[in-house]
Amino acid sequence: MNNPDLIDFGANTAFPPLPLQEWQDTKDTLHLYVQIVGKIRLALFPHINHWWNVTLYVSPRGLTTRAIPYQYGSIEIEFDFIDHALVVTTSNGVRRQFALHDGLSVAEFYHNTFALLAELGVEATIRAIPYDMATAEPFATNTQNASYNKEYIERFRRILVGINGIFEEFRGRFTGKSTPVHLFWHSFDLVLTRFSGRPAPIRDGAGLVEREAYSHEVISFGFWAGDANIPAAAFYAYTAPEPAGLTSEPLRPNTARWDSLRGGALALLMYDDMRQAESPREAVLEFLESTYQAGARRAGWDTEAFTPLPLRAK
Repeated sequence: MNNPDLIDFGANTAFPPLPLQEWQDTKDTLHLYVQIVGKIRLALFPHINHWWNVTLYVSPRGLTTRAIPYQYGSIEIEFDFIDHALVVTTSNGVRRQFALHDGLSVAEFYHNTFALLAELGVEATIRAIPYDMATAEPFATNTQNASYNKEYIERFRRILVGINGIFEEFRGRFTGKSTPVHLFWHSFDLVLTRFSGRPAPIRDGAGLVEREAYSHEVISFGFWAGDANIPAAAFYAYTAPEPAGLTSEPLRPNTARWDSLRGGALALLMYDDMRQAESPREAVLEFLESTYQAGARRAGWDTEAFTPLPLRAK
């Protein structure tokens, strides 16, 4: 007997095509929406090292701030990409939302969000301009970005949910300090970063964000839907500071390659290559492990010390 509530959790459902050119306008609009909500979290959440206080997280329905402390309670802001709504929930049981739809400009989203927060008695002050994006138009007056293609939003949601689970599995294979799996609204990528525990030299000319993010040695892994530099969805990894000889290290699977971005070495596995693999999950895990081993070997990390011991029954 067929059960309509059963969901196909297979790879074919999890990883649909995501050609950048077909949803570029929607992606840009969504990125600006997400920056607004991310800046609210930045304004309200206590500071955590490496900017972990500003990030969003994948939920079954989309993206969430998780609980943000506010006075003696908390609020959560969630992008519900199934019912296509921005939902704000408070710890006293109140829930408010407004619809996300094609034609909803960034200006409308901004005003609707802050009107909803005001209705709930929540005050937040943000720097209401985009951060490092093609447009510098303030959120409050941006009526140009207003595309919301529900089909591609749903594809993006399914992809994030599937990749988030793979990243969480990989996170468990490391006993050192690591970030949560998070979406950083600056560059709109899903990220996991491992730390060696050793301080890193600060690059000359580094700004406040970079100085905090790269205060210690890292190997960072991520997924993003494409941008002007790499106009297609891809997985990436890099080591910072970059050790000598990094790009001579082998990568797996065989479709992965070394590239360069802003003068640094970047390992890439294209999303479409991952989709074609016999096991997309194993392809991503292979990529993550090989890029970690490459960076750790060249930078002199103690990989044995960071490897979890098998669980033992009493």
